[in-house]
Amino acid sequence: MDALDLLSTRRSVRELTEPAPDELELETVFQCATQVPDHGGLTPWRFVVIHGSAAKARFRRALEDTVVQMKLGSESMAKAGKVADFAPMAIAVIAKPATAAQKPKPEWEQMLSAGAAAYAIQLATNALGYDNVWITGLWCGSPVLRQEMGCGEKDKIIGFIMVGTAQHAFPKEEKNTDLEPFVTYW
Repeated sequence: MDALDLLSTRRSVRELTEPAPDELELETVFQCATQVPDHGGLTPWRFVVIHGSAAKARFRRALEDTVVQMKLGSESMAKAGKVADFAPMAIAVIAKPATAAQKPKPEWEQMLSAGAAAYAIQLATNALGYDNVWITGLWCGSPVLRQEMGCGEKDKIIGFIMVGTAQHAFPKEEKNTDLEPFVTYW
């Protein structure tokens, strides 16, 4: 698949199963993710791979503990279970902005760099033949998940890239996007 096909046919897939990328493929994925603009070599992001039964059990506990700590109720507890079982692999993308004393780059620019790294993970896993979806929501602000993932005071979990193989075939075709509302030419 060439780059333009990849970019024009990328879709989020919500029904994921095994297989997921192996260690060698993950190395390629992270090599791609670390090539995004990083504002003077700050590398303002890091990744946590959640794969395998022990890691998935730890992820489930953290999600469930989030629901309990935030008093979110039974509906959210059921959702926590769904998130834990959503895909065979989850990759947490964490923005890790450098302070102004370390390098004078605005924090918002560093957050954009982390977002670009997350998108690169999506594209790289697609290029390797896997499917994915980027999820956010209350899990990203969870104090429990932040602690479990070793987040510092300014770190932000910007999302979880859920990775696996689509359970059902779906057509990979370009969206018919009317660009007029989004593009202005000067």
